[in-house]
Amino acid sequence: MRAWKVWCVAAVSAAVMAAAPKVVGGPYVVNVSGRGATVAWIVESDEATFHPAGAAAKASPALHVEYTNLGVLQPGTKYEYEAAGQKGSFKTPPRGADPFKLIVFGDDRTRHDVHRKMVARILENGVPDLMLHTGDLVENGWDSSLWKLFFEIERDLLKQTAFFPAQGNHERNSADFYQFFQQRQPYYSFNWGNAHFTVFSSDIANSADTKAGRDALWAAQTKWMEDDLAANQNADYRFVVAHHAPFTAVASRQGDNPHVTALAPLWEKYHVTAGLFGHDHNYQHYLKNGVHYIVSGGGGAPLYDVNKPDPAITQKVVSVENFVTVSFNGKTAKAQAIDINGKVIDEFEFTAGGK
Repeated sequence: MRAWKVWCVAAVSAAVMAAAPKVVGGPYVVNVSGRGATVAWIVESDEATFHPAGAAAKASPALHVEYTNLGVLQPGTKYEYEAAGQKGSFKTPPRGADPFKLIVFGDDRTRHDVHRKMVARILENGVPDLMLHTGDLVENGWDSSLWKLFFEIERDLLKQTAFFPAQGNHERNSADFYQFFQQRQPYYSFNWGNAHFTVFSSDIANSADTKAGRDALWAAQTKWMEDDLAANQNADYRFVVAHHAPFTAVASRQGDNPHVTALAPLWEKYHVTAGLFGHDHNYQHYLKNGVHYIVSGGGGAPLYDVNKPDPAITQKVVSVENFVTVSFNGKTAKAQAIDINGKVIDEFEFTAGGK
């Protein structure tokens, strides 16, 4: 009888241990400012399996975010931290026009082996102070198993930088996107040194269930964007960041995003330095009426041809996996587009204070 009790206790303990929560993502840092930041990590508490009758089962992990808000930080300072058994670090935005470096890339949602290689290449190039993601972090934002994989692949990069993502159409306006990155709405802005960043959602299709709801959100977001840009005209550099670009060299996609293309006059009016986008899986660089338009959607998703560039505005188009670095030093900002093999495919400078 005693032996049966011992076996029973051991079996129950093993079951409890198997279901114990475990950290599967992070730590990473979001919402970094000169005074505060949020350190977050992803916890898997259990999983469900499901399948159509007679088909193979698919696992769906139960994920949630744990986080802590850090306050009383100092600008221009590197902080080291330990959370969820992992060590990490990040920098707060510099004072004034002190130097900093950012990277831009996106669309790593598929071809996970390529995504891994891109992350390794970025780290070889030097850890940036902040990372802007142009959207489509995962193939389906409602599939928790894909978020688990994203955070596993990005772990070594995210634990060393400040992360600022834009929402792509493949996030599908999922609750996880808002939870994991501690956002209340799909648009936000922030300052970093002498640069201002306006991040918005171009994914109107998934933003609401009705046309009236989608129209209302776009109108509210557009008004917010204009107010935000108008209030930050003293910044040396102003960037807008989103998933869908206003211009494309992909012939089959030209004219697909009229709501974004219609914003170009607004960006010209408020002297935007550059728009940073994804969605097209390649590299594209345009210059129109003083505004640069950069497409960096080469993070791992299948490549698209750049078969119909507009000669009037095109600076460079290449169908290759890529990321973009920008190094700021006062009134000078030097950009490089780098492909998956480490080759520089484009190089240019942004002009400060274009008013």
